[in-house]
Amino acid sequence: MQMSKNKKESAGKVSINQLRDLLNKKSGREVAYDLQDDNPTEVTDWIPTGSRWLDSIICRGKLAGIPVGKISELAGLEGSGKSYMAAQIAANAQKMGIDVIYFDSESAIDPEFMKKAGCDMSRILYVQAENVEYVLESIEDLLKNNQNRMLFVWDSMALTPSKTDLEGDFDPQSSMAVKPRILAKGLSKLILPIANSQSTLLVLNQLKTNLQVQNIKYATDSERYTTPGGKALSYAYSLRIWLTGRKAKDSYVLDERGYKVGSEVKARLEKSRFGTAGRECLFKIMWGGAIGVLDNESIFEAIKPFIKQTGAWYEIEIDGQSKKFQQSSWEDLMKDETFKKGVLDIMDKEVVVKFDTREGDAKNFYNIEGSEEEAN
Repeated sequence: MQMSKNKKESAGKVSINQLRDLLNKKSGREVAYDLQDDNPTEVTDWIPTGSRWLDSIICRGKLAGIPVGKISELAGLEGSGKSYMAAQIAANAQKMGIDVIYFDSESAIDPEFMKKAGCDMSRILYVQAENVEYVLESIEDLLKNNQNRMLFVWDSMALTPSKTDLEGDFDPQSSMAVKPRILAKGLSKLILPIANSQSTLLVLNQLKTNLQVQNIKYATDSERYTTPGGKALSYAYSLRIWLTGRKAKDSYVLDERGYKVGSEVKARLEKSRFGTAGRECLFKIMWGGAIGVLDNESIFEAIKPFIKQTGAWYEIEIDGQSKKFQQSSWEDLMKDETFKKGVLDIMDKEVVVKFDTREGDAKNFYNIEGSEEEAN
């Protein structure tokens, strides 16, 4: 009996470091980590979205973007700027030295459009997304064979068929729920390899009207819309950004002659593992002629609730000096680096830090257009 007791005691005298080495040896690769050191669970790098306001609301207490090492969803209504945002994110990833692999199921990618968005087309691998299985298997193979960090853009998951869809007939009942089952299995396989390689998967998806809602007029965006692909996907995503038009007015931006040249969108964080779910922001995406987010304009909208307004005049304090201006002169003022830095400092304080410390009115961070009843 004494010998048995001593054996049990000696078997338990193993340090945490030894346990980690034991598990890594058993797995044949690094799967066990000390969370005090570098580990794949912590996001240390972010890919800018192109919108300073959107980057400011993604992660509590810091300026962020699309999280590196995670799977994110960018879903939106038609014409809401999903593909443009993806192009902007791809361009910013390239500036960070990240390889970009663009899976296109819609055969709609325009190289000239991508160039105007800032992409280096010689450094983008374009892949036709033949079917869901092919996309998932390709990502898995590339993760095994490329040591560099990669950004995978899937545009769009909603229009990528499964093999069963391609080989079958046009009866939707014959392949019901096949794609959701494939995606549930595939994304669960990719979560760890993506994290360990510090790569990123950005899934573009479509928002569709939720037909089960009884009174859609007074429904929130979360109730009003749904995304294809199955419910299991929401568990795989670390971040879900939904793009919709503003409810208060038409979502298109018109030039002086009435032509549509852009989209005014509201971005809502439908899911965030970074403590910011439900936050919202507004910005305009220009895609007709000039390409880009009207970032300075959205920065003004972000700080407007926090600066003094008297009629058509606004007053802001930069470096201890008061500056009065009208909105029409905002773009010119933002060309001054000292003024712009002061504005961004105010934005960081009011939009990032005060949300983190829970100061001020919560409606300035969540329901930026007022109540749902007022918006409708």
